[in-house]
Amino acid sequence: MKGLMERAGILIEALPYIRKFRGKTIVIKYGGAAMVQDDLKESVIQDVVLLKYVGMNPVIVHGGGPMISEMMRRLGKEAVFVNGLRVTDEE
Repeated sequence: MKGLMERAGILIEALPYIRKFRGKTIVIKYGGAAMVQDDLKESVIQDVVLLKYVGMNPVIVHGGGPMISEMMRRLGKEAVFVNGLRVTDEE
């Protein structure tokens, strides 16, 4: 019963956002741990299905961070991060 009440509470909390974003395109950056951990992959996909089910139009964009870092390494550049965000120079 506790799990059911928790789910109901989450849904009630989400209703204003569902109303606000119904019919809108929602961009989701999918990368990092969510791409390699099975439980996170499943959770992300379930969330995307829910967004579509309630009338939103989810678009998934690949993060690409590891590939960008690898290419920079090949080019002799060092990846710089500030507060978890990649910082690039003019080059």
